[in-house]
Amino acid sequence: MALPMVRGCCRLPSSFSPSRLFLIGNIALSGKTRPPRSSAAAVAAAVRLFSSDQGDQRHKQKVVVVGIPNPFIWFRTRVYYFLIRTYFDKDFSIEEFTEGAKQAFSHVSRLLSQCEFEAMEGLVAKDLIGKLEEKCNLLPSNYKRALSADPDEIMYTTPGDVGIFYDDNGRKFVSILMRFWYLTSAQLPEDSSESFRIFKVAIGEGEGEPETKTLLTAIYEFQREFTKGVAPDWTITRIEHSKLLD
Repeated sequence: MALPMVRGCCRLPSSFSPSRLFLIGNIALSGKTRPPRSSAAAVAAAVRLFSSDQGDQRHKQKVVVVGIPNPFIWFRTRVYYFLIRTYFDKDFSIEEFTEGAKQAFSHVSRLLSQCEFEAMEGLVAKDLIGKLEEKCNLLPSNYKRALSADPDEIMYTTPGDVGIFYDDNGRKFVSILMRFWYLTSAQLPEDSSESFRIFKVAIGEGEGEPETKTLLTAIYEFQREFTKGVAPDWTITRIEHSKLLD
């Protein structure tokens, strides 16, 4: 099953050990990844929008997430995109990739929430599926529900680190780390995480209590092998959901 992604997607082996580095973001000389630095600051704010329908005014609310990018990281990733287009895929577009990554994130997060691990095969690295299954089996039902990101509830998406590297056999790989901010109506305990308390927002107004949703973050890493003759597919090799899959 292919990821619902952009042009060119790869089924990467579940594990490999890169030994030679070309251009890499946040990867040490030993070939092991360092924990990524926190992404651009994100601010959640409830913004009221108004529209009229046949003369009646309707009240709508929208949550806006504003990112403040790091100029150095922004410039560095643009250099990587240029190199990918020049040496690997002339049709590569980060805009198309981002849109495809959002679809893949929503699809895989739903499978994760429903513990449909077999359905992830071909989409997520095999060794990662096993680790996710172990963690999900220990989660309460409300935490599992919070893992699922509906496409309409994804508020903000931004690329993170980009890596280009080779393994011992000279195979070429590209990895792109994606960060997502999404809303969930799952009931999460107030004291379980500082992030839960900070990003809780009320949606809607009028009669009754407004619906309360929580803004959560997730990190998914996509990898593709660019070796000649290999199918152009992407595979998810890293999944993190803020405070849910620790």
